Amino acid sequence: MIALVWFRSDLRLDDNPVLLETLHSDACLPVYCLDPAQFIPGKQGLRGCGVHRATYLLDSLAALHSSLQKRGSGLLVRLGAADQLLPTLCAEFGVNRILTHAEHAPDELALLGRVVAALPEGTLMQQRESNALFAVDDLPFTLNGLPQVFTRFRHQIEKQLPPMPACPAPEYVPPLPCGVDQRLGVDLCLADLGLEPLPLEPRTSIPYQGGEAAAQVWLQDYLWQTQAVRHYKTTRNQLHGHYFSSKLSAALTHGCLSPRRIMAELQRHEQQMGANESTYWLWFELLWREFFRLNLALHGKRFFLRGGLRGDHSPGTHDQRFDDWRSGRTGQPFIDACLRELNATGFLSNRARQIVASYLVYELQQDWRLGAAWFEQQLVDYDVASNWGNWAYIAGVGQDPRGGRHFNIARQVQEHDPGGDYVAMWSDN
Repeated sequence: MIALVWFRSDLRLDDNPVLLETLHSDACLPVYCLDPAQFIPGKQGLRGCGVHRATYLLDSLAALHSSLQKRGSGLLVRLGAADQLLPTLCAEFGVNRILTHAEHAPDELALLGRVVAALPEGTLMQQRESNALFAVDDLPFTLNGLPQVFTRFRHQIEKQLPPMPACPAPEYVPPLPCGVDQRLGVDLCLADLGLEPLPLEPRTSIPYQGGEAAAQVWLQDYLWQTQAVRHYKTTRNQLHGHYFSSKLSAALTHGCLSPRRIMAELQRHEQQMGANESTYWLWFELLWREFFRLNLALHGKRFFLRGGLRGDHSPGTHDQRFDDWRSGRTGQPFIDACLRELNATGFLSNRARQIVASYLVYELQQDWRLGAAWFEQQLVDYDVASNWGNWAYIAGVGQDPRGGRHFNIARQVQEHDPGGDYVAMWSDN
């Protein structure tokens, strides 16, 4: 029995049920497909993946390859669409089954269907839930019965808490199929993806590079060495700095950490150091992530309509004001500073994300989906469900029962940057 592990957003060995499923196979071929379509400009010149996330991704792939090598295996990284590459690899190496993680987003589900349709006869596709906090079958409600207000969702989850088991990394990986050894590794660079590297930005708030080991070091630092998690609730609305927020989103996006591993470590921290409002708030944010993932699985393509879950199909506004916004040239100093940070580093604080989203939607009267697409290209921690769910929430077409979030920019600046330090830091002078 020869298995192929199709890695996607689960670039780790720890708590990876997909990889554990291969342990009784005679051979195992770990594969990652870099789809060129993700890096080609589309509407409004936007890419599905920009230079910041691509850099983090390549680092994460290199780290995964190194970890697999230590277990006598390796990672085969190829540039191409999965529905073309995987069937060819299955035929070449006699693969009997493909193992991959379960998906919840429409485009990824469609790709999965195309791969299955193109597989050689007799090759099975098997999925395992790898990146969710809970298994759907363990929830206290069905997917169709998912509460549509977060507070109700949270209360039901906390009243009947589903299990969150985190499994250890395997001590070994089955050997590679014969003939694949010389083709392993990550020999691609940004130029191969049509991207130009950006200079290192010393002002960045991102504290670690891509890869499982770097993410685990940061988790230990945040929870144990500095115990910065213990002031998370009071500092999470700050705009800049090393420890003001958990900075776990990039690792979660690429699957360098699983949400279950984070919860296991958080629970261990609370048992040893005591729980407080801040440790609870990290759990609270992980629940938001799960809430958006489940809603995307439930609503599918409605998540991406201009009217969101309210069903409005009319076209939105797009004019020069969006181009000024995304380039940080609106003339509003705080908004422009935020976009300059995003464009230079691939990161923006949660508070800043909400403020610039509100400004685009309500002050500039632009289609909120343009902002969501710009974040998709620029963010190193872009997550399809959280990104589009949060933008719809701000625009009042998602799960917010209050009908959207229109921020008073002057009040936000006075509260979060009263001395103008953040604006000065990201000035283009």
